[in-house]
Amino acid sequence: MKIKFCGAAKSVTGSCHLITTDKYKILLDCGQFQGSDEMDELNREFPFDPAEIDYVLLSHAHIDHSGRIPLLVKKGFQGKVFCTDATADLLDIMLKDSGYIHEKEAEWKNRKNQRAGRPLVEPLFTYKDAERSLQYVTPVIYDQLLELNDEIKVVFNDAGHILGSAIIEVFIRENDDFSKLVFTGDLGMKGRPILRNPTIIKKADYLIMETTYGDRVHESNWDSIDNLIQIVLKTIKRGGTVVIPSFAVGRTQELIFEFNRFYEDHKEYREDLDKVIVYVDSPMATSATEVFRRNAHVFDDELKTYILSGDNPLDFKNLEFTRSSEESKALNNNPSPKIIISASGMCEAGRIKHHLKHNLWNPLSSIVFVGYQAVGTLGRSIINGDKNVSIFGERIHVEAEIYNLEGFSGHADRDALLNWLSGFRKEPSQIFLVHGEEESKKGFAGLVKRTLEYNCTVVEDVSEYTLIKGGVETYEEFGNHIIAPESLRKIKNTISSVHTDLEQILYNTHLAVGTKLSPEQVAEIRNIVLELEKNTINLGLTLTKGEKSVY
Repeated sequence: MKIKFCGAAKSVTGSCHLITTDKYKILLDCGQFQGSDEMDELNREFPFDPAEIDYVLLSHAHIDHSGRIPLLVKKGFQGKVFCTDATADLLDIMLKDSGYIHEKEAEWKNRKNQRAGRPLVEPLFTYKDAERSLQYVTPVIYDQLLELNDEIKVVFNDAGHILGSAIIEVFIRENDDFSKLVFTGDLGMKGRPILRNPTIIKKADYLIMETTYGDRVHESNWDSIDNLIQIVLKTIKRGGTVVIPSFAVGRTQELIFEFNRFYEDHKEYREDLDKVIVYVDSPMATSATEVFRRNAHVFDDELKTYILSGDNPLDFKNLEFTRSSEESKALNNNPSPKIIISASGMCEAGRIKHHLKHNLWNPLSSIVFVGYQAVGTLGRSIINGDKNVSIFGERIHVEAEIYNLEGFSGHADRDALLNWLSGFRKEPSQIFLVHGEEESKKGFAGLVKRTLEYNCTVVEDVSEYTLIKGGVETYEEFGNHIIAPESLRKIKNTISSVHTDLEQILYNTHLAVGTKLSPEQVAEIRNIVLELEKNTINLGLTLTKGEKSVY
């Protein structure tokens, strides 16, 4: 068995790893490179034949992990893409949006190229390419054993990074040799709102691990929340706008949740905040938030408690979503203090560039970064302190206050990565560090050697390794069946409708009696809903027990 690292090897973006057995070829992720023009050029070709790939195992929906699936299909892939059900929901939004952006960028470049007499360019893929690629996506649920064929089985475990994100376990049998490979995808932080904690994995022969923040520790989430609130209060008091570049999936929903809590809990700022609107200016973020609401069954207990207490955690009085370009433009013509959350998170495309153009030069405004900024991106230039940046070909002088709150990051930091790795009962035969800049990977490898005495291979470029045999892992702890997509949709819709109906009942009760339910009533209802969820899932598993061979 061999593994070839085809992306996220020299940098953070472009996650794509090829596993080759004696019979099959499997891709772990198929993401876009993001950053400089040179990085963008890497997206055009694959270091393998897409038509030879049998399966894609997708860790989550972020574009740097999923964004080249339409191109893979366009170049001949006809296999299956497996991912969690929530990831499949998000892909329907994100890949189409990405295709639309590629089309528009190609149109813009070709207008310039025609005037300059240069050759025309083609978009990486189109909206229709993205739409076509979705027919190859098969959703599964967490913790179920997926039998790809007689030799390969897979389990998706919760990674706690974004909705639907997964740590993927791959069980491979070649002749008489059996081995287990674990791919972390992107790991989240423990104790964060909305999502559950990353699953601890106990055994692996081979481990592919992300190291985005492998050389530093985030400030605490609570400190970042407090800092954000102080930035908001200071900015609105001086009449400025707070602009937050945010990934449409994950960080945006967490920000909505935190602003909801702040507006609810801090009555002492009521006079300051009553007229301050939080705008989510991203059609994709708006659609993604709707997907979050439909996937309440994978929320953590804290968020379920909010729902069951009659509070919609992803909505509040001062929150507004803008969809049309006219509504977006109006925000920059409105001088009132406000908060604008807009994609993309690295400021490379989308409406955020317009908001930065209108606010970076203004000393009254504040720009708050809450996610990773890759090398070569506009966001990285701004947090590095560049005083002049180019947006849409125009030179913009930076006078706004710039903040970088890493406590909001959806990635595990150095200590969280080490803590997760410590969960293994023994050292994997080989540990490959990817998805990090050189300093981050090397720094984390040194830390692992000092503390756990594990040896790590720092992947530094597109490279191939032959994996050492000798695995002894078993998968008896998992169920030996898998749910068909049609059954999965029915189960998921049932669970989602339970939450939706309950939410409406609680809101109507609140409106009728003018007060929230008592803690005892909430606890009683919550137990009923959790039991309904359990029974619904168990019923689904029972009814679909004979469906393990549907793939």
